[in-house]
Amino acid sequence: MKHLNIFALALIAMFASCSQPDPTIRTITPEILKDKIAGGWAGKILGVTYGAPTEFRALGRTYEDSIRWKPADAIGSLTQDDLYVQLTFLMTMDQYGINAPAKKYQELFAKSGYMLWHANAQARKNYFDSIFPPRSGAPEFNFHTDDIDFQIEADYIGFMSPGMPNSATKLADKIGHIMNYGDGYYGGVFVAALYTEAFFEKNILKVVEKALLSLPAESDYAKIIRDVIRLRSENPADWRASWKVLEEKWGKTHICTAGSSFNIDAKLNGAYIVMGLLYGEGDAMKTLEISTRCGQDSDCNPSNALAVLGVINGFSQMPEAMQKAVREIQDAPFIFTDYTFRKAVDQTYQYAIGQIMAEGGSIAADKIGIKMQVPVAAPYEVSFPKMVLRERISIFDEKRWKLTGNWQNYRLKTEEGNAQKYQSKYATNKGDALEFEFEGTAISLEGNWKKDGGKADLYIDGKLHSTFDTYFFYNNQEQTPINICHALKLSPGKHTLKLVVTGDKKPEALDSRIYVSDALIFKEE
Repeated sequence: MKHLNIFALALIAMFASCSQPDPTIRTITPEILKDKIAGGWAGKILGVTYGAPTEFRALGRTYEDSIRWKPADAIGSLTQDDLYVQLTFLMTMDQYGINAPAKKYQELFAKSGYMLWHANAQARKNYFDSIFPPRSGAPEFNFHTDDIDFQIEADYIGFMSPGMPNSATKLADKIGHIMNYGDGYYGGVFVAALYTEAFFEKNILKVVEKALLSLPAESDYAKIIRDVIRLRSENPADWRASWKVLEEKWGKTHICTAGSSFNIDAKLNGAYIVMGLLYGEGDAMKTLEISTRCGQDSDCNPSNALAVLGVINGFSQMPEAMQKAVREIQDAPFIFTDYTFRKAVDQTYQYAIGQIMAEGGSIAADKIGIKMQVPVAAPYEVSFPKMVLRERISIFDEKRWKLTGNWQNYRLKTEEGNAQKYQSKYATNKGDALEFEFEGTAISLEGNWKKDGGKADLYIDGKLHSTFDTYFFYNNQEQTPINICHALKLSPGKHTLKLVVTGDKKPEALDSRIYVSDALIFKEE
């Protein structure tokens, strides 16, 4: 009798355990999932047009002028790179599948037809120079690798990964390393993670804290976000006081624009997203205003911030005027794409269903089961460890440069055709050279990418470091000024840089000119 009771109890326990729901599965209706995806896309559309008139109008300061915006201004989003660049990656998925190789994503992005800047522009040039992912986003081949680019074009990754931050990071690893690395890459990982958590969490602080788990804790990106959380606690009613602390600590840490108040660093602008979210306290207009008034890339940051609220609350819970404005343009195409708002929502929903199924979820007519993921931090990467600007030297500082051969002064011209002051020097002939002595651990030469640009060899301390090509002419776009070559991780102390014009060029280049404007010297902090 005793053994029978034990057997019966075991059966009862077994059946009881089988009837318990899987704690890792969260359910959501198809209607709510699609509404939240729509809220995310709508937030991008509305937020980018709210901040557009202020973009880079406040550098190293808060934006204190009036902000005149109405929801109907959302029509301006149809020509915004915050939307059409990432829609190119969705178009790649449509054509080649979500598992397309990174090189294919880079190819369609590089051949897209629109203008690009900073890390994106370098990734495009790298494609045409046969430098492919992940090298195309790595510091050795992309001096803009910590810039904001991937951060502002990773939204779709989070929108299609509800409750699945690791799935988002896996996709971010492939696409984000096309143009970024380190903190620049983490910007996209973090923004995508914010959305993955926002599908099932309404508390904004918890959304931010959970998204942080997708980043390595030792990264500067994670550190600055933790600073924002701490400052919000210390200054709950004064976001400007918190902004000042952030600016003092982090405002001068950017590399590609070192020495300038212009800061397109992913982590600083990412902090402004979180400033808007935490101090905005769930209010759409307050969130938009604060993330915009933080300055710098102040159309991208409110766009990301409002998109997070859009996922948390869903499109149907956005202010009615905002809903109306988006509905009025829902079938209008974004330039350079075959996407509309309606198509973006529909396609993202379909990719989300695919992601959910691939990760062990379930789909029914009235219920979707999502196997929730515990965030795993992305591997630790540092683009420019301990690098800080030591000095910037103009090519016209004759005491510092030794020029041999035929170097000519070059003037830029305004759009009106008026010549400006000398901007750079250029040389064309094989063997034309310049030498430069410096003390530091890294150096970047700035110059021009142009349709008459050619090739040159870079020597450091007498050894060939690299050969680089300055030809660039895509969709009538050149880049002036831009990093043309750099050397990193040098031993502390004195070094000699020598640049030698090879006289070689691509067949499509009009000449073999090399333009040089400045040298940026870095030291170890």
